[in-house]
Amino acid sequence: MWRGSLYKLIYRELLLFLILFAVLSTIYRHLLTSSQKRDFEQIVIYCDNFINLIPLSFVLGFYVSYVAQRWWQQYQAIPWPDKVMHLIALYVTGNDEYARMLRRGLMRYLNLSLILVLRSISSAVKKRFPTLDHVVDSGFMTALELDLFLAVPSIEFNTYWIPCTWFINLLKEARQNHRIPDPQGLKLIMEEFSEFRTKCGLLWSYDWISIPLVYTQVVTLATYSFFAVALIARQYIDGKEKQFQLQIDVYVPIFTILQFFFFMGLLKVAEQLINPFGDDDEDFELNWIIDRHTKVSYLGVDTLMNRCPPLVKDIYFDAENLILPYTEAAAAYKKKTYRGSVANMTVPEEKQTMFLPDVIEEDEEDVRPSHHSSMMSIRTHNESPSCERRSARALIHLRRLMQPLLKRFFNLIFKNRFKPTKRSNDQKL
Repeated sequence: MWRGSLYKLIYRELLLFLILFAVLSTIYRHLLTSSQKRDFEQIVIYCDNFINLIPLSFVLGFYVSYVAQRWWQQYQAIPWPDKVMHLIALYVTGNDEYARMLRRGLMRYLNLSLILVLRSISSAVKKRFPTLDHVVDSGFMTALELDLFLAVPSIEFNTYWIPCTWFINLLKEARQNHRIPDPQGLKLIMEEFSEFRTKCGLLWSYDWISIPLVYTQVVTLATYSFFAVALIARQYIDGKEKQFQLQIDVYVPIFTILQFFFFMGLLKVAEQLINPFGDDDEDFELNWIIDRHTKVSYLGVDTLMNRCPPLVKDIYFDAENLILPYTEAAAAYKKKTYRGSVANMTVPEEKQTMFLPDVIEEDEEDVRPSHHSSMMSIRTHNESPSCERRSARALIHLRRLMQPLLKRFFNLIFKNRFKPTKRSNDQKL
């Protein structure tokens, strides 16, 4: 109830706000003279009229939305070795000691690169591995590997990627020793390894490139300025000059406290989500992720490879219409299958007869442009589209009527013109 709750985040600021509000109310009611009260009332009215000029809802809402989206993207950037684990278990063959060392070494290098990244960006992981000697003592790195790691110059850049090169060299050795006989398997392992390596770099980039400080300062200044003005603007004063003030003297600003919960709570939530790699209540459990990845990796590529159940028939092997069981508690959740919004719609029987309807085709592209049609289009430029369609339809109909007549006419002409004449025998001689 308390851990990670809203009350834990804002109780200090809320107590300070209520104390200051009570102090100002006491001074106004008991310590100020009549003239001083009139001056104080003018300040209260002024602050109450212009407090809404602070665009707190817009600025804070947009900021929290952006931070929450970035927070989820940071979680999705955490790499998981499960895909690489399954591919290594499938394509790196052999059950001897060398094959086991090969598969376990590949997964250890993969997890080691993630640990080195998290040591650079997470205070919780840094507390677990303060030095690289603690990484060696935990079994993620050998003493020789540590010497090779420290031998690389690392003054100007982070060297978390060095175990990735060891992974590649070990994978190349496995290929040369015919432990990966399928080249497609090598390709798939490298693709998933590249995705794992990309996410490690993305985690480091999220820690390097944070939300611009000026953006956070604007939102923080707007929130605290709003409630600093509200300390005065929400005071009860004598008279009816203040907008929305009731005649009943209200000692506790209930709705101002609700506003404080909402606005200040959103600001504190955004501050918690900006860096989820710390050691706050709602930050990512990165140490648990390291433990989980290590245990699952070794189980997947070594221990569970020889513990597979035999192939058997399932209990529904000969069944066609399966009826799956439910418990009594879950029986209420079984629903009918969704068939579609019009699955049960009925069509009247007299309208179910099938026929081929007459379709009038409108092929405007068949109408060839001519001088007459061009002049016609100029004259009808301002007419409606329906008139244009009727004109085009009339031209098409006229063309279809004239086409057989023109065809017969031209056939008759060419037939009479090129008809051969019979020459007499005298002409032949």
